[in-house]
Amino acid sequence: MAWLTLLDKKIADYLPDMTVAQDEPLSRHCSFRIGGAARRMAFPKNGEQLILLQAFAEECGARTILLGRGSNVLFPDEGLDALVISTEEMDEITSPEPGLYVARAGATLNRLALQACRDGYTGLEFAHGIPGSVGGGVCMNAGAYDGELRHVIEWVEALFPEEGVRRIPCEEMAFGYRHSLLSDHPEAIVLSAAFRLTKGDSTEIRAKMDDLMARRKKSQPLEFPSAGSTFKRPAGYFAGRLIEEADCKGLAVGGAQVSEKHAGFVINRGGATCADVRGLIAEVQRRVYERSGVMLEPEVCIIEK
Repeated sequence: MAWLTLLDKKIADYLPDMTVAQDEPLSRHCSFRIGGAARRMAFPKNGEQLILLQAFAEECGARTILLGRGSNVLFPDEGLDALVISTEEMDEITSPEPGLYVARAGATLNRLALQACRDGYTGLEFAHGIPGSVGGGVCMNAGAYDGELRHVIEWVEALFPEEGVRRIPCEEMAFGYRHSLLSDHPEAIVLSAAFRLTKGDSTEIRAKMDDLMARRKKSQPLEFPSAGSTFKRPAGYFAGRLIEEADCKGLAVGGAQVSEKHAGFVINRGGATCADVRGLIAEVQRRVYERSGVMLEPEVCIIEK
């Protein structure tokens, strides 16, 4: 593994204070609690370290995979002969002026929503309870309960390997349903994003957040590991309803199961493998297509070994 030796030396020489784990179980770093070990996993503390690390990895010929909070990811059982770069330590949130919040890629959307609530700013209530990071949320225009990040984002700062760091205004981000400009540029890395919120009443904001959380707990299988909604919403349909109509609710493959609480979720009931989840996804797709003629598209990001 020549890349390992080269990369380890580069990190020791130029990034000695950055945390790097060897053969790190990926199941510890994703909400599905599934996945083998990554040969190397690095935790940069800021954008400068991340940019330098990315350059070193390219020089050493290492395959790199960027990871936020792992809330929408399925890792392979065999693990990855790769460098996984986690942004979880890049979690600073600042407010340079009233109503404007700048969050680094690794900050959680939930924490950002809670800080805005404490300060009395409205617009991010829908993000309360979303477990993902700012970076991942920006890439897929995360949303829930009629709210989407595109409604509150002012700009996104991202690293494009061929161009360098760009600050992209919201209107140029091409936001759509579970899509953004960055969906078409998987090589780009979100470093931070700015959110413009409106002054409101903290008590009312908190009440709305509590209501949305109660609705989540009532309708979603939050007591089991999962990656949230497993399938994207097909145009003109609801994925969960199509899955129920195809008699897939409760369907299981190994330790993976279509939730009996919400058919749009595939859950890890205990000991599920990546192979179990992929097999179940394929069977649900087959049955739904056979029943309704609609091919469901996974929303969960499946990482190949």
